[in-house]
Amino acid sequence: MNKAILHTDIQNYIENHLKVNVEQLIFKGSPFEEVSVQELANQIVAKNKSEKKLPTWFQTKNIYYPPKLSIEQTSSEITANYKSILIKGDSIIDITGGFGVDCLAFSKHFEKVTHCEINKELSVIVSYNYKQLNIGNVDTVAEDGLEYLKRTSKTFDCIYVDPSRRNDAKGKVFLLSDCLPNVPENLDFLFTKSDTILIKNSPIFDITAAINELNFVKEIYVIAVKNEVKELLFLLKKEYKGEIEVKTVNLLKNNNQEFYFLLNSNSEVKYLLPQNYIYEPNAAILKSGGFNEVANQLNVAKLHQHSHLYTSETLVKDFPGRVFKINAIYHYNKKSLKKHITVTKANITTRNFPKTVAQIRKETKLKDGGDTYLFFTTNINSELIVIDCEKNH
Repeated sequence: MNKAILHTDIQNYIENHLKVNVEQLIFKGSPFEEVSVQELANQIVAKNKSEKKLPTWFQTKNIYYPPKLSIEQTSSEITANYKSILIKGDSIIDITGGFGVDCLAFSKHFEKVTHCEINKELSVIVSYNYKQLNIGNVDTVAEDGLEYLKRTSKTFDCIYVDPSRRNDAKGKVFLLSDCLPNVPENLDFLFTKSDTILIKNSPIFDITAAINELNFVKEIYVIAVKNEVKELLFLLKKEYKGEIEVKTVNLLKNNNQEFYFLLNSNSEVKYLLPQNYIYEPNAAILKSGGFNEVANQLNVAKLHQHSHLYTSETLVKDFPGRVFKINAIYHYNKKSLKKHITVTKANITTRNFPKTVAQIRKETKLKDGGDTYLFFTTNINSELIVIDCEKNH
């Protein structure tokens, strides 16, 4: 950690060059002897990445930013704040602390927070930044979190872990047992230190595969931000044997869309041809696999087993996703497309359809945008159809 970066004139320089082309800046070189141009560039790039992702850090003076990769890999502030209300207690330990975003969120709900980070320089940066942020109830430990747990006599109300999804031997990985630390391998030990474990995973992970690697899974959270899935969370309770509840949430600017269901519940599903309205579940629900539960709980019908689009005659209010009013429905073929598509721009979505959006745009010459929404899909009779609709506001 180069403390010279914190000098007032250098901080002002960083602030004044946030919108400057960084490559041009590097070409000019550093105007400061004690700070290299590469260090300046990293502070500028990392701070820019934090503007929307970590607004509290961005808006706080004299924050020291780590290499940009640490910013890219950390939780966003909005997801950290959401997960911090899922668990309760007096003490929590994050054994893979990183840039400390999750721990800051936990510090608002727990009396004592322990942040473990194996990268000693990053740990020093986090400790310094907490002082700038006036956070006084987080202990930073510059050590491997698992090793710290092994040597300490302390127990905690919760253990939080965000395993690294990169493995030197295998590159990007898709199993928990290939991540660092290896949670499945150390699960029995972790439960000697806490009765509650919260595991964060990337959206690329398969939910069923993760459950098969773990024990005592009580709840699964699929968290999306503005309809983009950002995190999977697995909440484990020692000796829990009951049913697993899946909780999906789509965090939006003015409200959150939430949808819960029990895993492996056998819901009755009805299938219909498109009625007056079409519903597209948000990304969190689509990732969760709760397709039949949507139909069952919200009293809508599916268009086809594999289409994951829903329909109803009367409007279902507060549907967790996008809602459209149907204007027309026609079969998919060249003659029909030529006859019915009179606009030059349309928003195109494909669901259970043999062609991609790009292929459809090429054959229809339709540009993206406008107020027309076209769903290319398959109906209950296995016919390829186009649903012409408009957004229901």
